[in-house]
Amino acid sequence: MNELLRTLLFLPRQASTIAEEIDTLHYFVIIMTMGGALLVTLIGGYFLVRYRRTAVQKEPARRMPGTTPAIWLEVVVVVGLFGMFIAWWVIGFRQFMAIRIPPENALEIYVTGKQWMWKFAYPEGASSISTLYVPAGRPVKLVLTSRDVIHSFFVPDFRLKQDVLPGRLTTLWFEAKEPGRHDIFCTEYCGVSHSTMRGEVIALSPDEYERWLQGQSPGPAVAGPVDLRPSSVTEYAPPEPVSMVRQGERAAAEHGCLRCHTLDGTPHLGPTFAGLYGTMVPLEAGGNVKVDEAYITESMMDPLARIHAGYQRIMPSYLGQIRPAETSAIIELVKSLRDVRPKPGASEPWGTVTVPELREEGQ
Repeated sequence: MNELLRTLLFLPRQASTIAEEIDTLHYFVIIMTMGGALLVTLIGGYFLVRYRRTAVQKEPARRMPGTTPAIWLEVVVVVGLFGMFIAWWVIGFRQFMAIRIPPENALEIYVTGKQWMWKFAYPEGASSISTLYVPAGRPVKLVLTSRDVIHSFFVPDFRLKQDVLPGRLTTLWFEAKEPGRHDIFCTEYCGVSHSTMRGEVIALSPDEYERWLQGQSPGPAVAGPVDLRPSSVTEYAPPEPVSMVRQGERAAAEHGCLRCHTLDGTPHLGPTFAGLYGTMVPLEAGGNVKVDEAYITESMMDPLARIHAGYQRIMPSYLGQIRPAETSAIIELVKSLRDVRPKPGASEPWGTVTVPELREEGQ
């Protein structure tokens, strides 16, 4: 039945583990909508025939006291429609959350959209342009951002689409069922060459994927363009691929992050990176926030939006000052320190430093 409905609706193949579930909701909505339209048409046709005007008008039937069939019919219709709406909303929301929360063992890949190409960076140091290499049968978490304008990352075979925004990170995950090729499109108009902003996902077997990470070309069955230059950190990237953690250390040093943040848990002007990722931190305005990719990015681009309680408002905005690839590398650096235990007192705010003291240090 699934294949029959997919063929009738001209849907592409279901190449990810979530695709069939998303299509099932699509089938449900289509069938119920078409069934409702057919029911309304049949009832309308019946009334047209049953109550058509004739030459001799019959006296209208008198309704017995206490009977309200029309009201009960309206109640049933309203409750039924509202119930279907709630059912669709619950199923759709569950699917939305399912593709936003990846499994713990998901492989992370950083995606940067720019006019007019897709760039992919891997924590191990490999990178590619327009071609996303992933292992089949393993969850893959995409961390997406844009270098210029709004783009939209869309893989029809996976039934996944996500807007990609400049200065922000969004996440998405999928698992390819088997090795193969799948088209990538940009579905948000982004300029004169929007139609050429295409790419390809190449799902490899685990062994072929490991060989690709080591710089070898995939087998002939899935061969495609490979760009081994480490484009993840753009101009200052070294000639040989290096891990994103090392690239993050370089980016953090060049942009002055290490003037206020430490890597070993030592207390300083800002929160230490040691053991920070994945924790819940208190906010100056009240409440708590989880330190994840989105919060780290927001702290770099709009540091006054949600301030870590106890720290001064000295963090500058890096919006337009730092490349998206550098942002991703710094995030990977913070992630790599999640298991480093802060030194005693590192969790306490550095509340005694004043702005004049910062100027003396060259801030």
